Amino acid sequence: MTAEPGWTPDQPIVSVKGVRKSFGDNEVLKGVGFDVMKGEVICIIGPSGSGKSTLIRCINGLNEIDEGSIKVEGQEVHDPALDKLALRRKVGMVFQQYNLFPHKTALENVMMAPVLVLKQPKAEVEARARKLMAKVRLEGKEHQYPGELSGGQQQRVAIARSLAMNPDVMLFDEVTAALDPETVKEVLVTIKDLAAEGMTCLLVTHEMGFAREVADHIYFTDRGVIVEHGPPETFFTEARDPRTREFLSQIL
Repeated sequence: MTAEPGWTPDQPIVSVKGVRKSFGDNEVLKGVGFDVMKGEVICIIGPSGSGKSTLIRCINGLNEIDEGSIKVEGQEVHDPALDKLALRRKVGMVFQQYNLFPHKTALENVMMAPVLVLKQPKAEVEARARKLMAKVRLEGKEHQYPGELSGGQQQRVAIARSLAMNPDVMLFDEVTAALDPETVKEVLVTIKDLAAEGMTCLLVTHEMGFAREVADHIYFTDRGVIVEHGPPETFFTEARDPRTREFLSQIL
């Protein structure tokens, strides 16, 4: 998946317009829209069931949309002619569950997709994978199996695995939700490092302190719509909508 001809980096790298998505009679997304510029960090917050994870999965093409448009670098994600593998290369995703292969070492997990899917030379991929393991602060853990790693370490392997595809955008769906409190920080530090390097990141998160620190823009969703959004310096102190204020008062 190459950028659509005519797309330039001064245009939104991700553009979501009028997106609707239902599961049966339950309309989960009700006309959601926003733009993300290259290098921005966007945090999506809101109560459970508000459509956050569905939205992220729609951006990666894992969920089809019923109406609207989602473009990455000008390319329509839900174009039936789009090669989904090409999309996966451009848009990396890390889930709440690590989904590592238990019978493969950490290094092998990171190498699998570039070798098996992209058919890249194994030696070249291994060299890159080792650098990625160092990037996520897991030097020395390359030959350990997932069951020998903590939850936070497994999640950092999952991040390295996504980065091995050299994506332009990274999506994070509640990546710390399944972790013990003491391991949450090490994963957030890894994401913070990526953001500092200029990676475009969209995060669904409950970590408000982290969102306040790293986000360029915060979106609050409730019942399938974006209720309010803004930069963190005003979002947390000057929220206007009663639903936003109530949500923040419960979690801060």
